[in-house]
Amino acid sequence: MSDRKILVADKLGPSGLAVLDQAPDVSYDVRTGLTKSELLEVIGEYSAVIVRSATNIDQDVIEAGDNLLVIGRAGVGVDNIDVGAATRRGVVVTNTPQANSIATAEQTMALMLATARHTAHAHGAVADGIWERSRYTGVELADKTLGIIGFGRIGREVARRARAFAMDVIAFDPYVTEQAARDQNVTLVELETLLRRSDFVTLHCALSTATENLIDEAAIAMMKPDAILINAARGGLIDEPALAAALGEGRLRGAGIDVYSKEPPANGHPLIGLPNVVHTPHLGASTTEAQSDVAEQVVSQVLDALRGDGIRNSVNFPFRMDKDTAPWLELATAMGKVQFAMAPSRIERIEIEARGDGVSDNIRAVATGVLAGVMSGFLPDSVNLVNAPALAADHGIAVSQSEGIGSLDYPNMISCRVFWDGGDRAVSGVVFGGIEGRIVQVSKYQLDAKPRGLVLLMLNNDVPGVIGEVGTLLGTHKVNIAEWRLGRDEVGGRALSFINLDNRPGDHVMAELRALPAVEKAMVVEL
Repeated sequence: MSDRKILVADKLGPSGLAVLDQAPDVSYDVRTGLTKSELLEVIGEYSAVIVRSATNIDQDVIEAGDNLLVIGRAGVGVDNIDVGAATRRGVVVTNTPQANSIATAEQTMALMLATARHTAHAHGAVADGIWERSRYTGVELADKTLGIIGFGRIGREVARRARAFAMDVIAFDPYVTEQAARDQNVTLVELETLLRRSDFVTLHCALSTATENLIDEAAIAMMKPDAILINAARGGLIDEPALAAALGEGRLRGAGIDVYSKEPPANGHPLIGLPNVVHTPHLGASTTEAQSDVAEQVVSQVLDALRGDGIRNSVNFPFRMDKDTAPWLELATAMGKVQFAMAPSRIERIEIEARGDGVSDNIRAVATGVLAGVMSGFLPDSVNLVNAPALAADHGIAVSQSEGIGSLDYPNMISCRVFWDGGDRAVSGVVFGGIEGRIVQVSKYQLDAKPRGLVLLMLNNDVPGVIGEVGTLLGTHKVNIAEWRLGRDEVGGRALSFINLDNRPGDHVMAELRALPAVEKAMVVEL
């Protein structure tokens, strides 16, 4: 990895740069403020790029990044990164959702208090020599209803603080269970209910096509006329002209805004200058502690991903990689490669099953591994764990996943069955001791095969002398056998051999092998 280079394209805290300084296996450049054309010129040099919110990593940049493997976002939102383009290219996108949760939650509370008590405008008046106490009469947070849209890490931190202010907290999040909300003493409600009931509404969801302009004219019309709206998440969540109109016409009490659809907001922005709006310049994560944590975390995640030491907080990697997941993933990938090698025609459908408590939690990793193994046969140079599901879909392969109960023989097992026009085949595997994977069944053949390195797969008639003939042929051509595992359907029927080799047999050797009378099929696969 010594030739790996990292581009730091936005300002990063000194503690993050210090981690890079201590990494002997990478080099890095700090090049902030690059234009798009400048970024396109240099991105091909780098294996990873680290950004905040200023630099846009769009499809053009990703496609120009011939060596790009990882995009690190020092922060939460990734709307300045084309995640879809990154996924198609197999580039991991990782962010730092935990590092600024407390800072953003505290900024949210600061905006709520400042807006409710007119703090900013009252300060400005006093600074100008104006003393008007009655003009700045505010409202209390106590006994008010706070509606939180998006109940992830930051939303939960806000809820915890709001309860300390004696607020009643409700939330809307279609991806959170009612029990998870109850555990936080929060009631889940539908979005319309939240808007109609809340005295304060705060946004803590990601920006996507589904959430863009979530708070529009229709949503504002549902809110109480004395409600206060807070946004320390993403600017595009609010229809800003609609909000400005409502505030100007007295249809909302006020707003606390830390983020804008375009930053900095242009001169003449409809929200700027309104007396019932408190503005801050995207300060949600701007604390000394958060900046340090974000910088160190994003650098650590990028280095781990480049080194193959695990992928954390990825927005496009389909599962969490850890020591328990890794052996199942490795086994599943090998099983996918075996399936592709043995399929007589185009694979149309794949069914993947994880059986047993010890593996069912890793069903996504198992499924991704199988797809990566299968798709590596189609596209050996461009498939990885990030883009394998998308590539399978692009090739029209239908995929299903299921979980089941383990058996007495194998309490935990994974299986994949592939279907082609006119046939199908199942392969099953287990992990022993949480470390070593074994393929234990291929169709009706039971065996105990180690899926690693070069493997000769051979289907033959179960007659005397086959092992000797094959061993002699391989030995004559200096191909060494490391291990031979065999399963048969019945005595005198057919047998499947799984032969681990130390070196690859040439094409002429494989031709001789296939010419043996008892051999029906033979192929080499690298696992």
